[in-house]
Amino acid sequence: MDDRQLSDPDGSIVVQRSGISSLQVGIFAAASGLAVANIYYSQPLIGLIAPALGLHPGLAGLIVTLIQLGYAAGLLLVVPLSDVSENRRLVLFALGAVALGLFGIALSDSALTFMAASFVVGVFSVATQILVPFASHLAPETSRGRVVGTVMAGLLAGIMLARPFSSYIAATLGWRAVFYISGGMMLSLLMLLRRVLPQRQPNSLLSYAQILRSLPGLVASTPVLRRRAFYQGMMFAGFNLFWTGSPLLLTHEFGLDHRGIALFALAGAAGALAAPVAGRLADRGFTRSATGWALLCAVLAFGLAIEARLIHSLGLLILAAVILDAAVQVCQVLSLRRIYMLAPELRGRLNGLFIAFAFLCGAAGSGLAAAVYSSRGWTTLAALGAVCACAALAQFGCELRPLNRRLLYPTR
Repeated sequence: MDDRQLSDPDGSIVVQRSGISSLQVGIFAAASGLAVANIYYSQPLIGLIAPALGLHPGLAGLIVTLIQLGYAAGLLLVVPLSDVSENRRLVLFALGAVALGLFGIALSDSALTFMAASFVVGVFSVATQILVPFASHLAPETSRGRVVGTVMAGLLAGIMLARPFSSYIAATLGWRAVFYISGGMMLSLLMLLRRVLPQRQPNSLLSYAQILRSLPGLVASTPVLRRRAFYQGMMFAGFNLFWTGSPLLLTHEFGLDHRGIALFALAGAAGALAAPVAGRLADRGFTRSATGWALLCAVLAFGLAIEARLIHSLGLLILAAVILDAAVQVCQVLSLRRIYMLAPELRGRLNGLFIAFAFLCGAAGSGLAAAVYSSRGWTTLAALGAVCACAALAQFGCELRPLNRRLLYPTR
């Protein structure tokens, strides 16, 4: 590996290299997890936050909705900047804005100020979606899947650990302490990344306005993006159906309190361990077959979830959660690795479009989960999740048909 270190005027280390060290991969993974966790801290706390801010119970869902809308806006408006702006500076700016938003949440004395600060946190928490393609740019092609898989494992761990973390801190120190602590973590992370991140200046000659205007054309002209976004959108919709509905099931039918639900979520985080394995499979050329197995495992997970309720087995439900999390993570790593192979200069935009579609589908799953559970029960909710996974599997089957025809009737 050819490494050269230069001294930047602000005291940071500028590294020009043809690879990425194991320490850097770990830092990217931890930073991605800490950044994305910010959009999940408030989900288990709406019962505490809404009364404190005088928010009507019927509008309590806005506490989560505003931060999710901010995240979606950031995916489409901030992430594309990584194709035209120096990446290190962009990440540091985003983390600084997140820290300010988190302190704004902690200091809020009204629903309006809380939601405005939440929107800011959502917009700039997309720093994690700048870090993932950033790491991919630094990695050599032969190990790109492994690097992306490791960083994505950190990202998913952040998602899965955010809920139990915020529940525990709120129960011990109050809900405002969650956001004071997370704001402090963002400032600490900013200082660390300021020292260790290399600079990366994209080669694009396009302006930011041209970048935004190019997004619809990228979707229209990139079938791999459309196909992979559909897989992940359906998987993430099922994922959110499960994780929004399972706390209701655990409370009503298994009698668990908030601590028990936090432990259940913690057990499900074990699925993040599948991400590095997915990256290695992709590096060895097994992207297609591993995708198919991941989709099948998601269908299996929902089948186990239905059976767990019928036989009242918490252990089986935990197994379903781990398998589902692993399947969703494997599919995402494989998809990102495939998309990142298309065009290095487009990675920021492709990543933003891919995650934005998956996130919108996931938000739809979250929105449906409580209504479906309350009206039709867990079996119907899990069956709906299975339908989502089957839709992705059906699209995958359509992708295989042209390949089978080429294998049977090769052209001369």
